[in-house]
Amino acid sequence: MKITHFSDMGYKLNDIIEYQEGSVVSRQLIKKTSGNVTLFSFDKDEGLSEHTTPFDALVYIIDGNGEITIDKKTHSLSTGEMIIMPANIPHALYARERFKMVLIMIKEEQDKQTN
Repeated sequence: MKITHFSDMGYKLNDIIEYQEGSVVSRQLIKKTSGNVTLFSFDKDEGLSEHTTPFDALVYIIDGNGEITIDKKTHSLSTGEMIIMPANIPHALYARERFKMVLIMIKEEQDKQTN
């Protein structure tokens, strides 16, 4: 497995992903069956429509301000703030202004059945 140290290359999370006009941009840093770590940038008025996922998810805002709706309740988050989106609960994201975030998704390990 190749190990990448972004800090050794002079990267900061906020510098790894750029804004793109009229778009949502994502860059996956880690992908495993048990979870993922992905960076996102949202241009103003962009978002992700309501959906569910089998992962518990932690969102950490690294730039700007984002609006996250979880189970029909809207939360406004700013740089340095975070929120947890529980697995299987409907959620959506919207950018009233552009923002960047880290999304950490973790799936609960299923019990192994023995015979």
